[in-house]
Amino acid sequence: MPASATKPLRVAVLADSDTRWKWGALTADRVAPREIRLDGFLLRGRATPTARQLGEVGVRADSLREVTAVEFLRAMREESYDVLVLALVGGGVQAMLHGLKRVWEDRPDRPVVVTGYVGVVYEKLADGLLLRHGADLVLANSRQDAERFRAVYEGVGADAGSVTEVALPFLGGDAYTGEHDPSAKQGRRPYTVVFAAQPSVPDSRRDRTYLLNRLVEHARRHPEREVLLKLRSRPGEHTTHIEELPYQKLAQRQDLPANFSLVYGHMGEVLDRTDLLVTVSSTAALESLHRRIPTVILTDLGIREALGNHHFVGSGCLASWDQLDAGHRPGPDPEWVARQGVAAEGSYATAFDSARERIAALLGRPGGLPPLTPYYTPVTAPGYLPGILARHHLGPDGSPLPGAPAADREPGPVRQIVRRAARGAYRHGVQRVAPVIRRMGEL
Repeated sequence: MPASATKPLRVAVLADSDTRWKWGALTADRVAPREIRLDGFLLRGRATPTARQLGEVGVRADSLREVTAVEFLRAMREESYDVLVLALVGGGVQAMLHGLKRVWEDRPDRPVVVTGYVGVVYEKLADGLLLRHGADLVLANSRQDAERFRAVYEGVGADAGSVTEVALPFLGGDAYTGEHDPSAKQGRRPYTVVFAAQPSVPDSRRDRTYLLNRLVEHARRHPEREVLLKLRSRPGEHTTHIEELPYQKLAQRQDLPANFSLVYGHMGEVLDRTDLLVTVSSTAALESLHRRIPTVILTDLGIREALGNHHFVGSGCLASWDQLDAGHRPGPDPEWVARQGVAAEGSYATAFDSARERIAALLGRPGGLPPLTPYYTPVTAPGYLPGILARHHLGPDGSPLPGAPAADREPGPVRQIVRRAARGAYRHGVQRVAPVIRRMGEL
């Protein structure tokens, strides 16, 4: 066997938030045909993860650095990789595909390009998918998603061969055994209820205050239980979505019972002590179902596309706080769960086999790989594509626009300080100033 077939694969992951970094790094490890060396690149922007967020994710890389889009493309031109995972919002994926096509135009030995979604796909299905078209593998986290993805691509005449069924890469942990004691007898952990918060669902102060009040009320009704509010980020930090009204701030105005706590940390570690997981539509519900933990999708605010809980229609997990307070525990529908890639029945170990086989075949393709061919081009989307590329300082042909930041040199110390200050000011504007302006406009 040649040495090239046994040495670690060089894998790069480009991510634009803490959640996508977690997805991208774990995906890289699961889909690689053999051991990897992982280099992480964090795309500079409003959601660039902080050191604390990176530590909480718990994923380690051999190297990790923050870059602009143009800096990343330069690195891809100068460095050699076997696999590249684009863990970005759809517009970022599309921009990188065009930029990479440009920097690799004379390289048949380009990396295999992989992209996909961090969790449940419940909105902008066609838009997000077509922005990801052009990657060698577009990962679908379930059988249901794989069918929907292929239908969209085939419906517009695009090649659907890139769609590859996998599962969410962060599922795992010990299966729930029901061993936690609701009566909290001596020596046993108390029955623990966890509400998995989301940064932008729901988005109004009224609705978020309502959910917090119901959670606190549940804690008061059941003083023998431990009730946890699982938070995604601390005030001032951003995740994949903007959080304008952090639950931490809303909770400051409450007289919280002793058995109620706000918690951060790795979701898997919180699930280790969970007896009931409650959420509006968080991907944490799929993690919980995978471990057979009783899981509830709230209907208090309606079952609506804007909330994302419509995705769980047919799951058997829909219920309201009134029903939960009365002791109701919904049971998941096995057929629905199986279609979501949750694999609670034990098939998770093989969920990534197809992706590994496809990547191995592409890496061994005689003569290398053909150029990237996104569906969107200046011909098919002349009024849409240029704007997407321009947001990342790229022209219609994927090359850097004049004046693009760091297009030809590394940033010096002063520029780095200015960038950090500007990003801080931007985040302050998004989280503090913009909501005030919007509320004033509603008066």
